[in-house]
Amino acid sequence: MSNRAAEIGKLRLALAQINPTVGDLSGNSELIMSQISQAHSAGAHVVVFPEMVITGYPVEDLALRPSFRSASKTAIKAVAARAKTEGYGDLVLVVGYLDELSGVVNRLGQPEGAPQNAVAIIHDGQIKARYVKHHLPNYGVFDEFRNFVPGDSSLVVRIHGIDVGVAICEDIWQEGGPVAELAKRHTGLLLVPNGSPYERNKDDVRLALVQRRAREAGAPLAYVNMTGGQDDLVFDGDTIVVDAQGALISRAPQFADALVFVDLDLEAHTSTPDVIIHEDVLAPFVSEPIALAKRLDDLGEIWQALVVGLRDYVAKNKFSSVALGVSGGIDSALVAAIAVDAIGCENVHGIALPSEYSSDHSLEDAQALAMNTSIHYRVIPIAPMVSAYLANVQLEGLAEENLQARVRGTTLMGISNQEGHMVLATGNKSELAVGYSTLYGDAVGGFAPIKDIYKTDVWALSRWRNAQAISRGETPPIPERSISKEPSAELRPDQKDSDSLPEYELLDRLLMRYVDGDIGSAGLIAEGFDPVLVARVISLVDKAEYKRRQYPPGTKVSARAFGKDRRLPITSRWSESI
Repeated sequence: MSNRAAEIGKLRLALAQINPTVGDLSGNSELIMSQISQAHSAGAHVVVFPEMVITGYPVEDLALRPSFRSASKTAIKAVAARAKTEGYGDLVLVVGYLDELSGVVNRLGQPEGAPQNAVAIIHDGQIKARYVKHHLPNYGVFDEFRNFVPGDSSLVVRIHGIDVGVAICEDIWQEGGPVAELAKRHTGLLLVPNGSPYERNKDDVRLALVQRRAREAGAPLAYVNMTGGQDDLVFDGDTIVVDAQGALISRAPQFADALVFVDLDLEAHTSTPDVIIHEDVLAPFVSEPIALAKRLDDLGEIWQALVVGLRDYVAKNKFSSVALGVSGGIDSALVAAIAVDAIGCENVHGIALPSEYSSDHSLEDAQALAMNTSIHYRVIPIAPMVSAYLANVQLEGLAEENLQARVRGTTLMGISNQEGHMVLATGNKSELAVGYSTLYGDAVGGFAPIKDIYKTDVWALSRWRNAQAISRGETPPIPERSISKEPSAELRPDQKDSDSLPEYELLDRLLMRYVDGDIGSAGLIAEGFDPVLVARVISLVDKAEYKRRQYPPGTKVSARAFGKDRRLPITSRWSESI
């Protein structure tokens, strides 16, 4: 603790809630420089960027490549140099990047090259200090033990007399550790860069966590998160600043890029810093007014997550348009509406693929969807193709039903190859869970926007989106009959989903407990589910793992999505006993 008498100084923070792209070090650097320029023009003193913003996040096994680590270190030095040469050397920059532990021989259990998830503290064209993430999450979608080695030292940097501590994302989710150490060191401010993916209700948990850690540290805390989609993850921003008592000072918009300015009155010279950049304390100045961004409701959050996830998957993989089969049903209608909001109706191609079992109202509803949303629309009957196939290969029953789905899938992929559209799969989480999909049929595509949305949520989101349109005086995108009619794959006469599955309201309640909650059969029965139903649904879920492995990626919005979140063996003789 410094012997100097404490005094109050002021800092203007610029919090860069932005959308990097994994591997685009040049593009990310330009994005960083644009934020630095804006922050400088607004009189900021410190600019804070998200976790690993130089490389994008998560980099997964790219971290193990020496060439990628070298490129990251080169890029962070280039950003530091440019900041000075372009006239921003007086700013203090907190920039996340991929570093590596030098001078250490690889040990058993340590990633090759000792990669590290780090933050650089930059001033006057130089990296004055670095902090390495301590806690490496190894749960859910995270596998950071595989990719990084942890840091073991806290960091306090004096900026205009304010002793600023740094932590990275998971460091504040774990009890003790860096925050407890920084509390002992009496920091005047805590900065936390993050790469925290969205999932339902996480924003409430996140705010409570930030408030608790600020109180533990005894200092204001600025939590800076990224935005945008990366494969099956989507980042919601939700940058937060609280005071030392946990009271909310500022909160950024959800799912939107923003450069947030916050003026803070802070106690100076509270600690013994590791690095001193400025000793001088800034006198009070006119503060920028702060407004709290309007919060989205639960369904609004999910909708934005799905829109941003699809938008960035399309754009970052250099597609310009999408195609999907539109059946007149609710799932394809919802996916089409999401696609329109994500990339514009002019870039969405809806293709009706009626078979001999398709009803007139299905085609009418598909056409109504196209009219409501102004997407491109065409009809390609598949009956002649199915007949030609059956004339050469004898199939009947389920095999014939699946053939129709596979002809549709092949047709969509052929159009994709010919015209360059990315195909969207339209299956929902309820169907994926119980294997109610056809491999190489309705499971084809490059992306599956609603694969982490249960059927009951499909209905809820559809009604929500229509209500939003009505409130704005627009045409509701999803035909009312698509929402209200009984779901059917229409692969045989008068087929209904309920012929093969329990009612979705009941099925989804059970699936949420078994898939998302990992509750076994005994627990499900104890909760009141029928034992016969439990046995049947568990059997369907367990047998369908091989299908889910081959399904396209899709935006994660739940706490337990299929894929990285839930990893089970395909070949297994374990079954839940009843």
